[in-house]
Amino acid sequence: MPPPAEIKRISDTIWELPVSYKEGMRVPARIYGTEKLIQEMDDAVYDQITNVATLPGIVKYALCMPDGHFGYGFPIGGVAAMDVDTGVISPGGIGFDINCGMRLVTTNLTYNEIKPHLKKLIDNLYKRIPAGVGGTGFLKISRSEFRHVVEQGAHWCVKNGYGWEEDLDMTEESGCIRGADSTKISEKSIDRGYNQIGTLGSGNHYLEIQVARRENIKDEELAKAFGITIPDQIVVMFHCGSRGFGHQVATDYLQVFLKVMQSKYGIKILDRELASAPFTSPEGNDYFAAMKCAINMSFANRQVILHRVREVFADVLGRSARDLKMDMVYDVAHNTAKLERHNVDGQMRQLLVHRKGATRAFGPGMEGLPERYKNIGQPVIIGGSMETGSYLLVGIPGGEQTFFSTAHGSGRTMSRSKAKKTWRGETLQREMEARGIYVRSVSMPGLAEEAGGAYKGIDDVIEATKQAGISKPVVRFVPIGNVKG
Repeated sequence: MPPPAEIKRISDTIWELPVSYKEGMRVPARIYGTEKLIQEMDDAVYDQITNVATLPGIVKYALCMPDGHFGYGFPIGGVAAMDVDTGVISPGGIGFDINCGMRLVTTNLTYNEIKPHLKKLIDNLYKRIPAGVGGTGFLKISRSEFRHVVEQGAHWCVKNGYGWEEDLDMTEESGCIRGADSTKISEKSIDRGYNQIGTLGSGNHYLEIQVARRENIKDEELAKAFGITIPDQIVVMFHCGSRGFGHQVATDYLQVFLKVMQSKYGIKILDRELASAPFTSPEGNDYFAAMKCAINMSFANRQVILHRVREVFADVLGRSARDLKMDMVYDVAHNTAKLERHNVDGQMRQLLVHRKGATRAFGPGMEGLPERYKNIGQPVIIGGSMETGSYLLVGIPGGEQTFFSTAHGSGRTMSRSKAKKTWRGETLQREMEARGIYVRSVSMPGLAEEAGGAYKGIDDVIEATKQAGISKPVVRFVPIGNVKG
């Protein structure tokens, strides 16, 4: 659908709807994308991102990344930075799958070395890392121990033997965001989460074995700095979040906010899905502390999955994970709200940055980067569809314009129901295998939902982020094996 007539083209990749576009807008709304992506953007994106621009305390712009599409409250790909004194916190700006994110792991294996073992590897990963809506993990802990997990994140995992100490350095927030308070989460959320650590979930969550082919390396020096050092190198990438636990945390506080938002704080919104509370309010602080528990649960979830991946590779290939050099490149989130310092019109300010289906992409020298990446910039992991490929990028100084945020994936262009009518999972599975991609899935209809044709072209999205100067491509990975929820 064509964009609104009022949209202004700021550059080849930046498009702006002014505050006059909709009553109540406090800042302009900016959408990132090439002309092709903008022309293909669904109408709901423009409506939702301009609704975001009406929220109290929003700073500079309401932003949408090139993979933007319809979401709950914010569009997927939405970014909004709030003044910490006058702004709000909104679950709709974070998402139900809190800290849904990506983890990338290298190996010292090549495609030719792994090809004879590929099916066994995928079959074993499918067996040992539960997927699907009701999947429960092998990790059996009590409800009280789960409270420790959500306050300690990946640190709990490493302390209990599910990972390496250096994994923590290669994880956003070092695998544990401070300030998580398990007294702020409900018993129902614990019910939904304590047996799901080490599970993929469903929908667009996946675990993939990929190849870094020589011709797909965009910057050889940066690739080497991130551990991509040999031709046709094998890597493992996976995408998952906080499962039912994060969903329940968001649900609980949406209900709280809907009760107090207008009656107690006089906040009026255009969409109830943007239910909010002042960040400084008791309700806002409680949600922030509870949300951090979900962030930590997700870090723990991906840490345990990595532990299982290393076990499977070691068992199938008869070599230890250390010998296989199964080292983390990075773990990065794309559904969070976090306190960060950013330059706004020449002044450094502390802001609450909401990223909903958008990836943090810190540039060189920024606080919070591992020492290894201080002078390089943050690794950015962007997953494509299971048929196309994924990318490793790096944060660059130009990211300042988006509060150092970038895309998080391809972005859907087709509803799940339409995708299921368009493709059959069994047929798709056979066709992918014929093209060299071996797939195991819990559900054939679920597989059809994730067909490559239901998504924007990953190369188009990455090109838009490159042209906009918000992140820089380093390597494109090609899938050869996939476990789908």
